Amino acid sequence: MPRRIAFNRTELAGAFGDLGTDLPLIMGMIAINGIDPASTFIVFGSLQILTGVVYGMPMPVQPLKAIAAIMITTGAKPDLMYGAGLVLGVAMLILAVSGGITKIAAWVPDCVVRGIQFGLGMNLVLVAITYMGKMGWLGWVISVGGIFLVLHMGQSTKLPVSLLLVASGLLIAWLTGLRTDVIVSGWGLALPELYVPKWQDLIDGGVQLALPQIPLSLANSIIAVSLLASDLFPDRRDINVRKISLTYGLMNLFVPFVSGVPVCHGAGGLAGHYRFGARTGGSVIVYGSIYVALGLLFSSVVGEVVKIFPFPILGVLLFFEGFALLQLLRHISASPKELSVGLWVGMMIIGLPYGYLIGMVSGVVIFYALRRGSTAL
Repeated sequence: MPRRIAFNRTELAGAFGDLGTDLPLIMGMIAINGIDPASTFIVFGSLQILTGVVYGMPMPVQPLKAIAAIMITTGAKPDLMYGAGLVLGVAMLILAVSGGITKIAAWVPDCVVRGIQFGLGMNLVLVAITYMGKMGWLGWVISVGGIFLVLHMGQSTKLPVSLLLVASGLLIAWLTGLRTDVIVSGWGLALPELYVPKWQDLIDGGVQLALPQIPLSLANSIIAVSLLASDLFPDRRDINVRKISLTYGLMNLFVPFVSGVPVCHGAGGLAGHYRFGARTGGSVIVYGSIYVALGLLFSSVVGEVVKIFPFPILGVLLFFEGFALLQLLRHISASPKELSVGLWVGMMIIGLPYGYLIGMVSGVVIFYALRRGSTAL
């Protein structure tokens, strides 16, 4: 029986596979929305550790992307986010316990899920390209060098490439102004802040944040994750949409009360961890431990590191996370009809507001219409 948790070079390398997605969203909300750094890092890291233990595979925890994007662009207060997290937690828990999520997953064909993965992959690649240009021409030089490094080293276990990328980023940060004296002198113990959401938080957060998040969560955080897990770990029959929906719901019933950001599981994160070498829960345990340590000891100065750490390095990590999702479209390439549906769904996600909802619903309609037409003939 394969080990569920291991700690070695490949697990350590895989631990950084989702860094390019998580860190910019978290730091954006710390800087713009005023969420508490200690609470955010400690809770986020603790959930990574818990998930690694429960699943025994690189099942990551990610900030809810639609909620994070709306929070950052509107400058909303944290209370709204905490209310939305509770609403989502209750909704996903009901779907898990009632079996509703299993029925939804059975209704959505694989080609639609592959299209969702393709659309998410394209979105991640596009975001990665914006990260690569953050430092002007120097950013592009760093990015091209990083991409070449990943392609050249591949899955090397002697010197895992993601570790080399992160080390290079820290070196560049130090050369461009990272003040190590401020970091060393600024450490101190911090704990999460307790918070009790009000009814108005639930109402406003549910309408403004939870509703836009639900279709993305159903598609990418639950259905797509379950399918990707079966692709990467075919022997793990215990990983299904009901279990994923259950842990999604339970996490979000807990995090608002300790001032944590609402979270989910994500196909991109799973692909990223796996792409850089992770095969057990060890990678997310390592990844989570780093966040917990930062939150407990360095939350007051963590911004000093993050604002200097080169975005192009995050862009390279994010690029390959997205590219891993794009490659999954090959599973339906043998069927022109399914490939067409998958590409349609992907284009809806890339090009339209609420693209995940529109793409999923229209993709299902088109798929069953094509199948009915073939049957009629």
